[in-house]
Amino acid sequence: MANDTAIQSNSYLSFKVGDELFSAHVSKVLNILEMTKITKVPQAPDYMLGVINLRGTVLPVVDTRIKFGIQLTEFTAQTCIIVMDIDLEGDSVQVGALVDSVQEVLEVEEKDILPPPSIGNKFRSEFIRGIMRPDDEFIMVLDMDRVFSSEELMVLKDSNASDNKEKKAEKSNKNKKTKKKDNEVD
Repeated sequence: MANDTAIQSNSYLSFKVGDELFSAHVSKVLNILEMTKITKVPQAPDYMLGVINLRGTVLPVVDTRIKFGIQLTEFTAQTCIIVMDIDLEGDSVQVGALVDSVQEVLEVEEKDILPPPSIGNKFRSEFIRGIMRPDDEFIMVLDMDRVFSSEELMVLKDSNASDNKEKKAEKSNKNKKTKKKDNEVD
């Protein structure tokens, strides 16, 4: 029931990537984190910055500037990571999206969201749900479930799963060593 309420909500989180404004439905936003150290993942796609530890789980972090083809800028005090809940064929995948700044939560009626622009086949606009224009600024409304292709999300999901398995194996090995030492002391 709570999920139905979130879907019917008219709230969107707006954020900046470069000089452009984007928004995502608040039902997709789980958390907003300050910038933290990101651990690189070997042979990851160029848009995947790496992973961070989020309360004991591995969270893949994607640079939205690379993903959206926007010029890279320096990190600032406003640079942050938005933790998104993405639907991958019925499974929930958490992804961190690096953005230049979070702006505000906007209440926008569905009728006030204009259709996405038709810009031809050369550009991937299938993840743009529409455009809103509060205060004469254009804000792209993203369909977060479509920002990443199924293949890209599988890469993120697999890296998340393998990193979590490695952490569990390390923890298990530490526990075995501790038990072995305890048995030797007895």
